Amino acid sequence: MLVAQSPLIEGDRWVSATINKGDTIPMVHLNFVNIHAPRVFKSTKEKEKYNRLKYNVEKVYPYAKLASQLLNKYEDSIALAKTEKEKKRFYKQVEDDLRAQYEEELMNLSVTQGRILIKLIDRETGNSSYELVKDLRNMVTAFFWQGLARIFGHDLKSEYDPNGYDKDIEQIVLALENGWT
Repeated sequence: MLVAQSPLIEGDRWVSATINKGDTIPMVHLNFVNIHAPRVFKSTKEKEKYNRLKYNVEKVYPYAKLASQLLNKYEDSIALAKTEKEKKRFYKQVEDDLRAQYEEELMNLSVTQGRILIKLIDRETGNSSYELVKDLRNMVTAFFWQGLARIFGHDLKSEYDPNGYDKDIEQIVLALENGWT
């Protein structure tokens, strides 16, 4: 039976405690720990394929994180726009700024890196690239870019599947986020 909670001193730090029927039980919260074994490959070819995927994910992951951060930043600014014309002007200005800063780097990505970037943007934002273009621009523009992407073997509507098809990408991203690489 939980009667009360009060802080206790454990060495040089305070910890929570629960008092149950006169007994004081300290409660220490532990950090989450991921445990993973080194990956075992069936063949050299499989290892090379994984290392290539790892290289590509490491190259495009910062862009996906940046896209997520910028989307959050710009959503607040867009919410303040009073008219549709102000929103369009804001979008145009942001697009011009982003093109000036990142267009050359993004144009140098390989087809595979572009496909991975589309998946990672979905992972980071929770929306497919198609939905983002449709929301930020319009349906016609989204349709145009989807058609262009399909020509190059991409699908802007593809969704990130961390437990299925994109499991290896998810493992690499978790390793990056936790500093395991």
